[in-house]
Amino acid sequence: MIIESRMTRNPVTATPDMTVEDAAKIMKQEKVHRLPVLDRDKKLVGVISEKDILRALPSPVSTLSAYEMPYLLSKITVKKLMSRNPVTITPDTIVEEAARLMVDQDLSCLPVMQGDKLVGIVSKSDLFKMLLELFGARHYGVRISFLVEDKPGTIAVISRALSEQGIDIISFGTFMGTDPSNAVCTIKVQGASMSKVVDIMKPYVSQILDVREV
Repeated sequence: MIIESRMTRNPVTATPDMTVEDAAKIMKQEKVHRLPVLDRDKKLVGVISEKDILRALPSPVSTLSAYEMPYLLSKITVKKLMSRNPVTITPDTIVEEAARLMVDQDLSCLPVMQGDKLVGIVSKSDLFKMLLELFGARHYGVRISFLVEDKPGTIAVISRALSEQGIDIISFGTFMGTDPSNAVCTIKVQGASMSKVVDIMKPYVSQILDVREV
């Protein structure tokens, strides 16, 4: 899957000379937590987030009056607080690469660029939504985690065994095991009880780690 299919297109933006107060109002109105910053030529020059704004406020914020806080924000421009030279991706960047960049560089979002033009933005929230889909979290069924030998054909054998019993596979994920010789798998299925799923799986797995209906 590529980012183009999941990004927020034509995101709302801020300008460098905009007051932080106005940027905060836009975030609240649009229900977003960050804004790409475009200059007069529509070039991406930064990103400003709610965290950037909160960090700029005096501590403790609770001591400020209702008047003082808006006054302070009205005196600071976006260019003073924004993160400059943000890491960007393109519409054809794969989802895994976007996730790796966010984790490795501790980023909350990635602007999506088509050449010099901002065409979208993807956030950690977008990736969490994809994680829900990958695990079939919005579908009820039997979820089972197990340890298997890390060798070719293992997943195919397990999938075939379930399919032959008329069991519908909602999701199937593989993860790092306890050592290089094995892998942890999590699978969610519909069309069978927990006990039946366990009985089918036992001949093909090294250890069943968890099973539940969710």
